[in-house]
Amino acid sequence: MITREHARTLRRKIEQASVSLPDADALEAVELFPHWDADGKAYEVGDRVQDDSVLYKCLQAHTSQASWKPADAPSLWVRVDDPSQEWPEWVQPMGSTDAYALGAKVSHNEKHWVSMIDANIWEPGAVGSEKLWEEHE
Repeated sequence: MITREHARTLRRKIEQASVSLPDADALEAVELFPHWDADGKAYEVGDRVQDDSVLYKCLQAHTSQASWKPADAPSLWVRVDDPSQEWPEWVQPMGSTDAYALGAKVSHNEKHWVSMIDANIWEPGAVGSEKLWEEHE
């Protein structure tokens, strides 16, 4: 029978082992990663956490605070997406750290789009985005 303390020890070891997983593998096991902690936790560049079932990677060493939730702090965190997915669903970038690169492929409003510029933060198909995204047939 596994004791509660033994289970906690195993959990720590699993979290330590998950650090070496490539992003594509990590996305298949988001639950292995610790939940983001808003209470003054020190994060290092490359640390990965889960928040609202989404995996994030730390971009800049910092000590957490409640207002720096990963989805709301693009200078500190970047969402980890599945690199094997050819046309991932478009997500509104929060800033330059998660903007779409030239040639990035996305799905949006049941269409496929290719970014025509680097650091693209505009919504595909929106008025004024005609030169920023090209619809792919």
